[in-house]
Amino acid sequence: MNRLWGLAIGILSIAHVAIAENQPVPPVAQSQPFTVVTHGDSREDNYHWLRDDTRKNKAVLDHLNAENQYAAAIGKAWQPLSRQLYKEMSARQAQDNYSQPWQNHDYTYQSRFPEGADYPLLMRKQGDGEWQPVMDANPRSKGHAYYAISRYAVSEDNRYLAIAEDTRGEGQNQIAILDMQQQRWLPDTLAQTSGDMVFSRDGSAIFYVLNHPQTLTPYRVMQHVLGSGAADRQVYQEDDDSLYTGISRSSSGEYLIITLSGNDTSEARVLSLSVPQAEPKIIRARVKGQEYYVDHNNGQFYARSNIWDKNFGLYAFGYPEEKWHTVVAPQPDRELENFFLFDRWLVIARRSGGQTHFARLTLADGKWQDLTFPDNSYMARPGSNGNAAATTFNYIYSSLDKPLGYYQWDLNDGQSRLVHQKQVPGVDLSLYRSEFVNLPARDGESIPVSLVYRKDLFRKGENPLLTYGYGAYGISLDAAFSAPRVSLLDRGFVFALVHVRGGGEKGINWYLNGKKEHKPNSFNDFIDASRGLVEKGYGSPDRLYGMGGSAGGLLLAAAVNQAPELFKAVVLQVPFVDVLNSMLDKTLPLTQQEYEEWGNPNDPVAYRQIKAWSPYDNLTPRAYPTMLVTSGLYDSRVPYWEAAKYVARLRTVNRNPSSQILLTTNMQAGHGGRSGRYSRLEDSAQAFSFLIHLDNKNSQTPGAPR
Repeated sequence: MNRLWGLAIGILSIAHVAIAENQPVPPVAQSQPFTVVTHGDSREDNYHWLRDDTRKNKAVLDHLNAENQYAAAIGKAWQPLSRQLYKEMSARQAQDNYSQPWQNHDYTYQSRFPEGADYPLLMRKQGDGEWQPVMDANPRSKGHAYYAISRYAVSEDNRYLAIAEDTRGEGQNQIAILDMQQQRWLPDTLAQTSGDMVFSRDGSAIFYVLNHPQTLTPYRVMQHVLGSGAADRQVYQEDDDSLYTGISRSSSGEYLIITLSGNDTSEARVLSLSVPQAEPKIIRARVKGQEYYVDHNNGQFYARSNIWDKNFGLYAFGYPEEKWHTVVAPQPDRELENFFLFDRWLVIARRSGGQTHFARLTLADGKWQDLTFPDNSYMARPGSNGNAAATTFNYIYSSLDKPLGYYQWDLNDGQSRLVHQKQVPGVDLSLYRSEFVNLPARDGESIPVSLVYRKDLFRKGENPLLTYGYGAYGISLDAAFSAPRVSLLDRGFVFALVHVRGGGEKGINWYLNGKKEHKPNSFNDFIDASRGLVEKGYGSPDRLYGMGGSAGGLLLAAAVNQAPELFKAVVLQVPFVDVLNSMLDKTLPLTQQEYEEWGNPNDPVAYRQIKAWSPYDNLTPRAYPTMLVTSGLYDSRVPYWEAAKYVARLRTVNRNPSSQILLTTNMQAGHGGRSGRYSRLEDSAQAFSFLIHLDNKNSQTPGAPR
């Protein structure tokens, strides 16, 4: 009774402050008793009713709309700023429509954005001929509140174009096929697919992957014969719900590669794309904890694998039964991340010292050459390299203060040249400085941090500081330029990417030490690095802000639970915050695939470990900072109800009468938010204007940058 009375007093005090300041009162989600018992442990989930798998429950939709209305009412204070930021961001983007061309035999393809358009126009040319329009996505987007083209595929003879379209943002793609020779769309449409697709060598059929009707996990490889009207043939079905099924064309063009991949286990099958009724043949049977990823060229298969070493090596072999031979041996502290096959060369991507490095092997003489980069912290990623006969390796390069550049590495002479430099109209790049620092964690580990700020607005110890993190799946949060972020830097913010454990920035051990039972290291790293940045003068202690999305939203929410006093405000974008409940529900997308990331709470030990840090389960009465929490109604990766439940419970325990907890749900989108290249900027403008307005309102530092 005392606890309930305290909660009631907290809610009333917040309401009284809102009334006194003549502000809207936040919606109050009804508390409906719902008890969850697991391993004899009882938990109350009184906002369980906010989950609606159909997305049609009136009470739930009414609540989400009420939250949107409340956020809009509070957000009126910074809407003029939001419109200004959107205008700035649009101006920086509108005049550079370049995308990297890609080759398919004697045709070259390129996506271009018509002036002011949200979606691309696909162009092509044959040889040195004139560019011709192929497909305009803008008319196809009409009538859809959300629209995205997930992938393109072109038949070997350049007659057919297949596109995978998502019209709700939930990862369910419909495949449509265009006869480019006759400029007509075929009646063939393939629904509920992952978006992966590969044409047979003669272009008469297309392979694709169906999603599971319940979990949306890609699981069935199908073969569709164009225009036949015949039932599609099932090529392969994966019954292990912990594995994703993906397909690709080998670099040689000879094989369809079926890859089954989980968090730490994979398996591959291949079939000939020249034989209409070919059956897939397994490369190597799966073993728990072992991964290998296959390609084929020059008459042999290659596999990047950790079977013999956690840092991965590269191996070559003949047909699946033959012995594997080492091409690139595993190396300590250097993880082999990827490889690319050419007719005369092999290019590999390795990660060491927190950065990606490329190296090429000339197959004729066995000589290696490394490609070096000028910055201490940067992003280097492969570009379009689907043509094995090419003599150049395409890659993209950027740093926090250098816009994206498209480069070609000449594999003959080893020279690299800039093909196109992204332009950022109205921005003087000389005004900005990036830095790379290492900060100590509480256990003695060294946490890398990438920073960027505007030099003429930087005053040591005074600036607003925004720390951003992710830290999951071994994904590296590489330091790349962001044109929208300039609006933040131009108002005095220092932006910091905190490369916490759980990511892949420092290799495989960095990832392993931030997953499952080691997940708390990620949260500790983020807190310790944020404090360390303030101590070094990169920001004012009362002007520290945090931001993260999806698994990064989990990172931020857990960090706030540990140290709510540290942050002035936090932005959580589609945050994975109800971890325990979601990981106990294997009917949800991703759950079974992610047991090896977060732990399987069906095991009592893992249950206790997750419960100890799951953000939703660790909300307790204390003073929380102001928060903006976003979600998408059709999000299949992190369902909208995680954010809705989190905000509902957070408001009941928040003891800070001056903080505001805002929830916005995009009622027509999924995990990625808005879909068009311009409309996506609205999400950035919303988040940045929220932070800038709050900083301007609360900062009392004389002469501090705004």
